[in-house]
Amino acid sequence: MSEKVIGVIGGSGLYEMEGLTDVNEEVVSTPFGDPSDLFITGTLNGVKMVFLPRHGRGHRFLPSEVNYRANIYGMKKLGVEQIISVSAVGSLKEEIVPGHIVIPDQFIDRTKGVRKDTFFGNGVVAHAGFADPVCASLSDRLESAAKSAGATVHRGGTYICMEGPAFSTRAESLMYRGLDASIIGMTNLTEAKLAREAEICYGIIALSTDYDCWHNSHEDVTVEAIIKIIHQNVAMAKNIIRHAVSGIAAERSCPCATAMQYAVITDRKTIPEKAKADLDVIVGKYL
Repeated sequence: MSEKVIGVIGGSGLYEMEGLTDVNEEVVSTPFGDPSDLFITGTLNGVKMVFLPRHGRGHRFLPSEVNYRANIYGMKKLGVEQIISVSAVGSLKEEIVPGHIVIPDQFIDRTKGVRKDTFFGNGVVAHAGFADPVCASLSDRLESAAKSAGATVHRGGTYICMEGPAFSTRAESLMYRGLDASIIGMTNLTEAKLAREAEICYGIIALSTDYDCWHNSHEDVTVEAIIKIIHQNVAMAKNIIRHAVSGIAAERSCPCATAMQYAVITDRKTIPEKAKADLDVIVGKYL
């Protein structure tokens, strides 16, 4: 049985967890540039963990500036096969109250095409299946862990991934509600696409912080309000992670583990050597 290594991508405070031992900082080089920060490794309840602050410590990178490719590549290089993503989102449904947890299972892309959201190109063409963009097995475990931690959790729903950094206009927020979307954020879709290409299971703990700007009886979203709720939710997110890690199986039976088996359509004889080297950690077994 392979060693279980769980990755966590989120805010800087998440790796300052009670019970985390053998803590180290890891510098990881990638063909895709520098990750957002050093990777923090440690052991929690006997499980090896790898943590990364998505926006860098001190929150230095805009959602569009995050080097998602380097972040996911680094996770893969460190042996991570399952990633728990923790992020703040706005609620688009009355029943998803600020402070609640959402585990979404779908996305709508409202980014503007400026992000690097694939490892492929440069002589290699691949098309990953993405109908079900998050890992159902991992999401099941996160739902169970959230309930065990005492959270009010909503399972399923669509995450609108917008470009940012400005929040939505009121007209946009109302339009997204018309699409029956549940939450809105700026980061998770890009991570999910790259995790799929890297054959890493990906699940989301979305922390509802506000009602965006559609709700007539609530104040419009502000950074101050978001930060207040985030501080309250960080402790809950840590508690969910503690409950989740021990129950996540080391051996995977989900489709994520072989997601790219038939995805590369380029004739192997034509693939440049540099591209093969760059992709070795990601899908080298198929090249």
